[in-house]
Amino acid sequence: MPELSPRRRMLVLAICCMSLLIVSLDNTVLNVALPSMQQDLHASTSGLQWTIDAYTLVLASLLMLAGSTADRIGRKRVFMAGLVVFTLGSVLCSLAPNLEALIAFRTVQAVGGSMLNPVAMSIITNTFTDPRERARAIGVWGAVVGISMAAGPLVGGLLVDSVGWRSIFWINLPVGLAALLLTLRFVPESRAPRARRPDPVGQVLVIALFGSLTYAIIEAPSTPFRSIAPLAVLALAALAGLLLYEPRREEPLIDLRFFRSAPFSGATLIAIGAFAALGGFLFLSTLYLQNVRGLTALEAGLWMLPMAVPTFLCAPLSGRLVGSRGPRLPLLIAGFAMTTSGVLFAAFEAETSNVTLFAGYVLFGIGFGFVNAPITNTAVSGMPRAQAGVAAAVASTSRQLGQTLGVAVVGAVLASGVGSSPYRDVFVSAARPGWWILAVCGFAVLALGAVTNGRWARGTAERAAERLEAAEVRDVVVAAERA
Repeated sequence: MPELSPRRRMLVLAICCMSLLIVSLDNTVLNVALPSMQQDLHASTSGLQWTIDAYTLVLASLLMLAGSTADRIGRKRVFMAGLVVFTLGSVLCSLAPNLEALIAFRTVQAVGGSMLNPVAMSIITNTFTDPRERARAIGVWGAVVGISMAAGPLVGGLLVDSVGWRSIFWINLPVGLAALLLTLRFVPESRAPRARRPDPVGQVLVIALFGSLTYAIIEAPSTPFRSIAPLAVLALAALAGLLLYEPRREEPLIDLRFFRSAPFSGATLIAIGAFAALGGFLFLSTLYLQNVRGLTALEAGLWMLPMAVPTFLCAPLSGRLVGSRGPRLPLLIAGFAMTTSGVLFAAFEAETSNVTLFAGYVLFGIGFGFVNAPITNTAVSGMPRAQAGVAAAVASTSRQLGQTLGVAVVGAVLASGVGSSPYRDVFVSAARPGWWILAVCGFAVLALGAVTNGRWARGTAERAAERLEAAEVRDVVVAAERA
């Protein structure tokens, strides 16, 4: 990629952030619309879970493929294709005649979304080569998540109350088209110096693992064990296949050598825990505010602001802290705040009082605001730039997998507790195990942030980077000799 002027670099960052905005906005807006969709489409709790998890599941399954493909054939080209498919998927979702069609069209959106965030992060990583500038850019990137969390519930609530839930997908159209035209004009093309070959077997194993695991969790409350057991076996077999097959490949879909770096492994697990907490938190909060308290979609969106605003404010602060002091402090703050929020709901029924509900939302917003920048920075900063797309895709996959599992697990726990009873009568007690799960996720962020960012951990990252760079040079020499 050619060296760009500071002004051009900021423009590239803004364009990449537009793609993150529509993907993140889509998730937050959809959560506010869930009760209206449930009523209009006659959906069960598991049906609502699938409207979210069909998207995040396909996204998680294809992100690494998209990242490596972008490194191979061109990041700008894949990014633009993603904008086209995501925008088309949004149009189809707005026209869905039933729940099954909506779930199918959400997968179309996800195919496009898989080409956006990891590829945009790879573009940012190769545009901002100075570590401090890159950390600040990633802080801005994280702030966009806060913007989507702040604007999504309000915009979604207003649209749902005034026009209907289908209109929530319309907001992706102008942003997607604008991002497409600006990318065509201002974003330079870039790719890895040496093309990586596709790994179809690894891709099939990833889809089998994520799909069977998610389906088993979501359908467990309403499906006999004998029907779920084969899915669990399939998930274990797919995991074993990945662990045995991928190290044997010269250019694997998932380069397991990345995980020799303790900070990278820690960032992956932290992403899963943090976004599982986010997915479960939004799912429980939306259903409680509208189905139990009886609020409108707009009123529920206003109630989400105490969570969204701290996320928006803390994300750039987290980016600056990562740039000046490293990722450990932001992760400790994030883990402590998220754990405290989960305990407040689980042990003290925070949702039953306006004061404690407000406090729980603020704490979770602070925690989530601090967690995103250190995850992304840690995932890409220690890796060779030639594999930035793959490394960023692993981090993004972890986020989407975490959100998928959060909605699946918490939704399954809620469905088991509610049964056939009205939400209003049993929701608080039925949701308590789910809140404890979110508290455990927050504590995992705290513990992993402390353990995987010390002196020992940095040493493993340096050794892993040296091995990866040496292997990259060796592969280039071998390829040149074959040619």
